[in-house]
Amino acid sequence: MDAPRLAPVADATLPTAVPFAVPSTVSALPADVELTDPGIYFNRELSWLDFNWRVLHQAMDERFPLLERVRFLAIAQTNLDEFFRTRVGGLKRLVEAGVAQPSPDGRTPLEQLHLIRDATVPMQAAMDRTWGEIRLALHDHDVCVRDHASLSSAERRRLALYFRRVVYPVLTPLAVDPGHPFPFISDLSLSLAVVLFHPVRPGRQFARLKVPTGRGRFLPLDQAGHFLPLEALVARHMDELFPGTRVDSVHAFRVARNADVGRDGDEADDLLQMISEEIRERRFAPPVRLEVDAAMPDTVVDLLCSELHLDPTLDVYRVRGLLNYGDLMTVADLDRPELRFPAWEPVVPAAFRAAPGKESPSVLTLVRKEDHLVHHPYDSFTATVQRFIDEAADDPRVLAIKMALYRTQENSPVIRALIRAAERGKQVAVLVEVTARFDELRNIEWGQALERAGVHVTYGLVGLKTHAKVALVVREEDDGIRTYCHFGTGNYNASTARIYSDLGLFTADPEMGEDAIRLFHYLTGHAPEQRYSSIIVAPRDLRATLEELIGREVAHRREGRTAGIILKMNAIDDVAMVRALYAASRAGVPTELIIRGHSRLRPGLAGLSDNIRLRSIIGPFLEHDRIYWFENGGVPEVLIGSADWRRRNLEERVETLVRIRDPVLQARLRGILSLALSDNRLAWELSADGNYVLRHPQGDERELSYQGALMQDALESDIARTTTLKASGIGALDSTAR
Repeated sequence: MDAPRLAPVADATLPTAVPFAVPSTVSALPADVELTDPGIYFNRELSWLDFNWRVLHQAMDERFPLLERVRFLAIAQTNLDEFFRTRVGGLKRLVEAGVAQPSPDGRTPLEQLHLIRDATVPMQAAMDRTWGEIRLALHDHDVCVRDHASLSSAERRRLALYFRRVVYPVLTPLAVDPGHPFPFISDLSLSLAVVLFHPVRPGRQFARLKVPTGRGRFLPLDQAGHFLPLEALVARHMDELFPGTRVDSVHAFRVARNADVGRDGDEADDLLQMISEEIRERRFAPPVRLEVDAAMPDTVVDLLCSELHLDPTLDVYRVRGLLNYGDLMTVADLDRPELRFPAWEPVVPAAFRAAPGKESPSVLTLVRKEDHLVHHPYDSFTATVQRFIDEAADDPRVLAIKMALYRTQENSPVIRALIRAAERGKQVAVLVEVTARFDELRNIEWGQALERAGVHVTYGLVGLKTHAKVALVVREEDDGIRTYCHFGTGNYNASTARIYSDLGLFTADPEMGEDAIRLFHYLTGHAPEQRYSSIIVAPRDLRATLEELIGREVAHRREGRTAGIILKMNAIDDVAMVRALYAASRAGVPTELIIRGHSRLRPGLAGLSDNIRLRSIIGPFLEHDRIYWFENGGVPEVLIGSADWRRRNLEERVETLVRIRDPVLQARLRGILSLALSDNRLAWELSADGNYVLRHPQGDERELSYQGALMQDALESDIARTTTLKASGIGALDSTAR
């Protein structure tokens, strides 16, 4: 296996590819290679790290505004934290259990841990270098993260007073000696390792001090845009915490703990109790990574490794910048418009807008007439999805509202509307998924608030995570009962809908309404033997349906009819689905994949996947929508929904895909896919050897940003709004990503 590597660069500032560890035997694969050959699959974990390289590249890209580069650096850090807590944590559990079963690409769990180490060390170094470059560039714009030595006398006096009044009382220095065992280090907390000399006791003593970042890590200085990290202030006043001793050294460190704790879902009698126990277990789970200040002495690192039971050659990462760049979101959020992307305000779709001098049309009225497709964040979530729920809650003729909630935000307007509906006597049933990782406590709290208002709440299905995005409204009308549905690709979350790209279908189609009713009977009544005519539900039918759709394209190709596949999703790692696409490629079916994240599939292998192209779009908005297009002999079959092509989505979750039958809506989706495939600004193309190459305009080609073009299209759909926004400097967006 090759080590991670950096491909050649096109110029001095913009790499054309990023590191990725892959087999080096591409040309040696036989044309009739078996579909079980490890050489035809990328490693999932290394592919995920490669995705994070593409995120980090946005922080390195000098074409982006400075504070947006800070934001992408923070995102890359939080991504990496979650990767270690979940993926590395899971691999460590396998190693501890003695599991040596290789992955589809032929690597054991222990081998993967070592490869992850080899791939992460250069990533950490790149993050440190990038922060150093951005920090210098920010200084030229009077945005500074400073050290204590650079403070003025007045700033030092003010911060010293702040330390004594606010910080000092909450600090808890914990010494380690025969009478004081090594303290518990909480997950992802920032700590200081302090080495002390005592005038009486022999040798050096060790103490741990947790930095209290609950009120914020970056302290504002006298000049706007200038900050001091809290740990720098604490370190400067360390002698006040240990009077009578000499402070020899102070270095920061940080521990990530395993979040992939075991869950015996099939035997859980009480799902809420199981989740509560899992959260407690996660808090005390074994460490999986130790980040330390690069200057920390080896003796201190060895002590930390010994106490935390970590391997110094595998689990320790020396950081030559800030520990936890994720905290830099505070800096990224500064109100400095000239250093950020122009503000984007989602557009109210034309059909949902009020005519001059009139009230906005009812969403239910619009949907009763025809299906509507919305695409966030280009289309306003508040003016479409949120209005749909609000109107249903307030409409006296609405009898029932049912929803599947996976994640939502603080002070959620969706939750408030559901509570209001229940208080007005409507039947409200909500599936609250309490196993949504890292959102469990919030979802439990929302579920309990809904229950107090009289909502029928189901806390997920034991053994299955409900990831479907569905809302159902049942209304009594003059001609009888009518159903209205929203099927989406993203969460019912107004905050993330401004930065995640997601699709939603509004429909009053009776057949889809019947399917939605059956789906909720399954979710709330635990009755899995439902039959669906218009939607596809996992785990029951989704895998078989997708395999059937791929097989149908193969049959069309062999019969000389129009055949082709375009798939847009977050990730693809299910081996059976990858093999199905390989088989289709061998049959000559052209396949375009738009995969934001990781992929086991290797495109461009001669005789196997040479009819498959794969690209990834990373930009200001997070690509989250799923679109599945099958040419079907010239009568396209088009689906959107909540499921990626991962084993967990196909087998371990309740997911929904819905068919888009309206030719107008199909055409809109085809336009979205065509723009994505034409992007030469944000798109990376994956080659058979594992390198992602950033696309650039070729020859006379015009630079096209997929996300920028979609924003421009949204603006042009509303002339008045376009005029207003262009006047404020948000005009030509097709080549600027915003």
